Parts: sequence; C-alpha cells; structure tokens
Amino acid sequence: MIEIKPIDNLNATITAPSSKSYTNRSLIIAALAQGINKIINPLFSDDTRHMINALSNFGVIVKKEGETLIVEGTNGRIKAPQNEIFLGNSGTAMRFLTTFAALAPGRTILNGDERMMERPIQDLLDSLKELGVKAYSKYDTGCPPVVIEGETIAGGRTSLKGDKSSQYFTSIMLCAPYAERDIEVDVIGELTSKPYIDMTIDMMKKFGVGVEKDGYKRFTIMKGQRYHNREYRIEGDASNASYFFAAAAVTGGRVMVTNLNPCSAQGDIHFVDVLEKMGCKVIRGNDYIEVIGGELKGITIDMNSMPDMVQTLAIISLFAEGKTEITNIPNLRIKETDRIKALSAELAKVGGIVDESEDGISIIPSSLHGTEIKTYNDHRMAMSFSIIGLKVPGIKIRNPECVTKSFPDFFERLRDLY
Repeated sequence: MIEIKPIDNLNATITAPSSKSYTNRSLIIAALAQGINKIINPLFSDDTRHMINALSNFGVIVKKEGETLIVEGTNGRIKAPQNEIFLGNSGTAMRFLTTFAALAPGRTILNGDERMMERPIQDLLDSLKELGVKAYSKYDTGCPPVVIEGETIAGGRTSLKGDKSSQYFTSIMLCAPYAERDIEVDVIGELTSKPYIDMTIDMMKKFGVGVEKDGYKRFTIMKGQRYHNREYRIEGDASNASYFFAAAAVTGGRVMVTNLNPCSAQGDIHFVDVLEKMGCKVIRGNDYIEVIGGELKGITIDMNSMPDMVQTLAIISLFAEGKTEITNIPNLRIKETDRIKALSAELAKVGGIVDESEDGISIIPSSLHGTEIKTYNDHRMAMSFSIIGLKVPGIKIRNPECVTKSFPDFFERLRDLY
C-alpha cells in the first residue's frame, strides 16, 4: 500500500512514457513485415512483455538492444506455439493475437488471468468465422481461453458491432493484408474509440499498407499488400500523461509534459481540451503540453472517444464546482474491471456524490476525506485515484503494483512532482 502526500505549489516538468498502444501495434506489424525492424523507445510494461513473449512463441525473433527492440519479420509466415500462451489481463494482446494466430498452421490456445476469463471476445470470434477462421471460446463462455485452429485467413466480408471494443477491428485490420482475399469489415451501429482505429490505419500506412475507409462504417484492406521493414520511433503516451495534467488541475499548479506530440493520432491527446472546458489553461508546444490549473467547473461530456480518460476526469470532477456528467461509456464495464461500478464505489468512499447509470456516471463534489482506495487490479484506478492524494490528506492506494501493466514507474514519476 502507498500513501500519497499532499503537495503545495506544484510546478514540475515530466517526461511522458512511451505509448503502449503504439508499441503493441508496432510489434504485430513488425512481426508480419519483411526483414529487420527496429522499434525505438518502446514501452516496457507487463502488457508489452506479454506481447513480446507471445510473439516469441510464434517463432518471431525479438531482441532487446538498449532502448530498442529488433524484430525479425516473418513475411506473415509464423509458427503455431507448442504451448498455451498466458497473457495475464492484457486485453490488447488477447484480441490482437487471436487474428494473428489464424496465420499459424496448427492449434493455438490463448489464456489469461481470472479477470481475462470474464472479458468478452465472442464478437471477434464470430467475425473471424465469417472470414474462414476457426476460432472459439474453449469453454463456450464467449470469453478466453480462446482456441484458434490456424492455417490461413480466407478473407471476404464480415461485420462487427461497434460498441464493444475498437480492438476487435484493429485485430482483423492488422493481419488482413495476409489473407487470401480482400477483407471488408462493416461496422454495426456506432463505433467506439474511433481515434484508436485512426491510429491503427496511420501505423499500417507508415509500414506500407493502405486501408480504404468509408467513414467509420466500413474498412477495406486489399490482399497482397505487405508491411515493409523500417525503423519506427514510439511516441509518448497521451493516456499516461493525463495523470500529470490532472495533478495540475486539482492542485491549481503547473505541469509540463514533454515527449508528447500535441498533433498525435492518439485520441487521449484531446483530454487537455476537456480540461480547458473545465477552466484550466493549456499551452501546446512542438513536443510538449503544459497545463495550468484554474477554477474548475463541472461539465457534461460524451467520453466515447476517450474511454480510458474517464477515471481521470472523474477524479478532477471532485474538485470542480457543480455536477460533472460523463456519458456514452458502456464499454467501461468490460475493461480490466467494471470501471463504472468501481468508480462509483471508490468515489463515494472519498466523499463524492455519485449517480451510476448503465452507460455513464455523474459526480457532485462534496466534503472529501482520506481513505483506502481499492484498485480492483486495474492500473487506471490506481493512477487516477492517486491524484486525489495530492490535495486530500490520507489517501492510500492498495495494490499499487498493478500499474506495471502500462506504467511501471508511475509512482516514481509522481514523486518527481514534489
């Protein structure tokens, strides 16, 4: 357990860690590419280590040289693993590798921890079936463990509900160039987390593969395209930078985060736009963003495009005048934990007045006080609730080690603020 100490006169500069989303996408692409790839400045965390370990089991050679990963591309010719692959609670790895495994002749079993075995993946499995892939939930629960009888991806046309996870779409898109036929993916309903799809398309393009996009209703990837080997530098992580911007907001201080592209394809880079609406001042440089806290006011906002920022926003709302209402976030219920339920419980413990709905949450600030925060083994619960402690004495974070999933040195960086 860690107790967070309040801070006076916050004025700090922090370097953003590398992006988990870019690192994991680059690993899949580099594994499928032709030739030697260099991934410069990747993130080393539990999630990315699970991905690297899994790729090694598929016969992909990944070597660490300092702060660079050398990946020997296979040109899409991967081998089925000899053993079951354990992915912890890495939803990204589970989803991306489900399609990836279809290219490996033989049987692949992807498994995870207890929470992973509760996280749905049936929509992706059904979509892959339409593309000629035999993949199924081992215990017929619609959740992992997942069994993939790999050989090839036949291709063709498929459809996916858009409201669960954009990673289902990314999983298919990343491997689609290696299918026997063109692949068309139709979106049923509204697509959640659209910026993550833009990120995927941008990365595929940088490695030489094009995606035809009909708004966010259909994606087409032509067969026969191949990823080209290259050097690729991973940019800073906008999601993890948000906690330091939140620190400025709740304390009324100033934080500059470097190693951050204000024009990034990462959707969470726009979280600072939300802070501006709430009363913060934001300065955007070439490779940094600075946030200066101000008098905060509650807002009503649709966070469907930035679901990973909801916990951070909820924390900031405790220090704002009036109600903050966060809407259109139903997919938070199938994350590392049911984040809407977890938020409601822990916000109430510190003194917030909370109203939970099926797809949203509203928060009214009240008298705040110290307490022990349950993290539900969710890295974003631990990091976001730590920010309360910068203003409110007595905030203790249980199981702080869960941040190793995406930001292993988070608490060391947090201490750099003092």
